[in-house]
Amino acid sequence: MSVRAFAVVFGVVFLLAGISGFIPGLSPEHAHPGMVVTSESRLALGLFPVNVLHNLVHLAFGAWGLLAARTVIGSIHYGRGVALIYGLLTVLGLIPATSTTFGLVPIYGNDVWLHAGLAVVAAYFGFLHKRPAGGYSQA
Repeated sequence: MSVRAFAVVFGVVFLLAGISGFIPGLSPEHAHPGMVVTSESRLALGLFPVNVLHNLVHLAFGAWGLLAARTVIGSIHYGRGVALIYGLLTVLGLIPATSTTFGLVPIYGNDVWLHAGLAVVAAYFGFLHKRPAGGYSQA
């Protein structure tokens, strides 16, 4: 898979994740402990704790992925950004004091392993994936 295809796939998946968090049939209501922002508090697909801010973050990462996919360098930077940010979210989700990002966004439970997996895949495409023959300049 090319790094641009990675950015498209991640972008679409993030957009779908953001949208699914707002659909009651896919995401049952759930009261997250320690949350200040409780609007749209749900378990996305019955597994992943989300709220309105979490869903908006997914939508933003989705839009970023689709925009980044326009160029190789944009896609590489997207991979690196997702890897670093989601790596940090993984660590924060493991620490009880920060597992709700100070009451704003729930990132505990199943989100921890999902964020770790996303960070690993994004790190591969952002840092390790074989570059095209023309280097970074290829569109």
